[in-house]
Amino acid sequence: MTQSFDGPPAGPPNAVPYVDYHIGQKRILTMHLSAGGLITANVPPIVSIDGRQYIVYWGTVPFEIPADRPCHISVHVEGEVVGRAASLLLPPGPSTTRTYTAGGMLGHATLSE
Repeated sequence: MTQSFDGPPAGPPNAVPYVDYHIGQKRILTMHLSAGGLITANVPPIVSIDGRQYIVYWGTVPFEIPADRPCHISVHVEGEVVGRAASLLLPPGPSTTRTYTAGGMLGHATLSE
């Protein structure tokens, strides 16, 4: 006997699944992660969805997230200190795309549409 909790995933099979408890509709957040400087390119980005951290890779990474409520999204890199951090509160809605760009030597970062 198989158990089904939420039904099939909302997006592509390679999307990072939303693993916290949620029984509503889901959507796909496609993150374009860009290392803006040579130092950052050797350190993987860390994407947080509602406080759960995922160490991922630079490039395009899809995440499954709730569609019926806001989600807190943040991205940072870690070296000797946590740096190049950016975050936003994503409102409920359809699948969407955001771009994170790590700044160069100054340590700035942006998270935008």
